[in-house]
Amino acid sequence: MLPVIEFHEDRLTENLRLIRAACQRRGVRLAAVTKVFCADPRITEALLRGGADMLADARVQNLARLPDAVPRLCLRIADPGQADEVVRLSEYSLQSTQEAIRALGVSARRQNRLHRVILMIDLGDLREGIYHRDEECILETARLAAEEKGLQLAGVGTNLTCFGGILPDEANLGRLLDVAALIRERLTLPLPIVSGGNSSSLHLLFEGRLPKGINHLRVGEGLLLGMDTASGKPFPQLRQDVFTLRARLVEVFTKPSKPEGASGPNAFGERVRFEDLGPMRRGILAVGRQDTDPDGLCPQDERVAVLGASSDHLIVDLSRAPEYAVGDELSFTPAYGALLKAYTSAYVAREYH
Repeated sequence: MLPVIEFHEDRLTENLRLIRAACQRRGVRLAAVTKVFCADPRITEALLRGGADMLADARVQNLARLPDAVPRLCLRIADPGQADEVVRLSEYSLQSTQEAIRALGVSARRQNRLHRVILMIDLGDLREGIYHRDEECILETARLAAEEKGLQLAGVGTNLTCFGGILPDEANLGRLLDVAALIRERLTLPLPIVSGGNSSSLHLLFEGRLPKGINHLRVGEGLLLGMDTASGKPFPQLRQDVFTLRARLVEVFTKPSKPEGASGPNAFGERVRFEDLGPMRRGILAVGRQDTDPDGLCPQDERVAVLGASSDHLIVDLSRAPEYAVGDELSFTPAYGALLKAYTSAYVAREYH
């Protein structure tokens, strides 16, 4: 059945082996992030076989699919209304607000479970976390988490690059270590975890520049797609072909390269401009924006170029690959957003190799 996402376990295992070895050299625990593939059990099992220290996801629906063979980490700061699910389905969670921490404490006591909190610190990316200069709020919230019955303050963490594009470096991760030292000193707490971010911190790990004391990373894209999210470039030592998206050509015609007539917004409200490149051999594949992100698809045949997509159709330029015909398949390497949408779509099948 097409379109289909293919998963190659041996390629994932190769990436996992290399990243885990780098983590072990620096005393770092690896939380493998499962959200891009919606916690698909067969891929999760491959991560466990490869030795992931933790499994991490942002949504309670996905956390419910994760086995408890290793600790589970809830990545999204809690909606207090979901406190019961967060406590029931994960052993750790990232938190920043006192309201959520109190709700988690109530739920932990009700369920008679110990839940561990990693307090998020905003180092300037301006997504989640207490702003790092507000030390009074940091200490107050850390004290609440430590004293709330049913909870344990397990550490501090940060998230970089996801919103403001701020890159992790020795300076801002050093500031996270300063915050950890402040809490340890003022509250006399062990604070065993200092979580230094996501895949954008991997280049520091590989280059031996991850500050000593950062002992936890939450890695998804780097592990699954082999990409350095700090630079947008592939890691040369990792594989980028763990996943492949395949779709079938349903139309092939030679047509003009520029639409004719008065133009307005397309079906998605976008005003698109086209360059007149003369006649073009154009193909349409049976996959579209409802299934994936067309901007995140890289054709594995370098002669093929993606032109755009509607909700149901992907349009490609086949001018340099004239042998393709209706019924043929094309393969693409998906970027993170394309893979995320493909796994979320009910219309994309899955194959495992």
